[in-house]
Order: sequence, then structure tokens, then C-alpha cells
Amino acid sequence: MKQGIHPEYRKVVFLDTSSDYKFLTGSTKTSEETIEWEDGNTYPLIRVEISSESHPFYTGKQKADKAGGRVDRFKKKYNLG
Repeated sequence: MKQGIHPEYRKVVFLDTSSDYKFLTGSTKTSEETIEWEDGNTYPLIRVEISSESHPFYTGKQKADKAGGRVDRFKKKYNLG
């Protein structure tokens, strides 16, 4: 690897703010905020809005944004059904 052109790779903690799920992994992301992990070490904390703990694909709890298809919406809009 060419020296001096790659960002520093370090251990960081990602926090899913929607479910308070935390996990330790390697990343090049940086943060001024830190957290003490279970092993007693302090790591940078990266806050994320969604992770495998809260994403509908992984949880199996998908929310239906639209009820019905185009025909159902048309009928509802024009009071036909």
C-alpha cells in the first residue's frame, strides 16, 4: 500500500440511535465523541439512524407505506370502491 494517501483505519463503535444497539468494528470514520466499550477501552462513537438491528429487511417488520396498488388508490380517490 502506498504510504500517506490512505485514511487511518481504527476500531470505532457504531450506535443505532433508533434502537440503542451498539457494535464495535473497524472503520476509517472519525468522531470527536467517544464511548467506553465493554473491554474497558475508549473508542470513537459514530451515531447512525439505522442498522441491522432496526432495518425492516433484517427485522422482518416492514411497514406498508401505501395500502393497495394503483387501481385501489384510483378507486379510493374517485370514490369508486
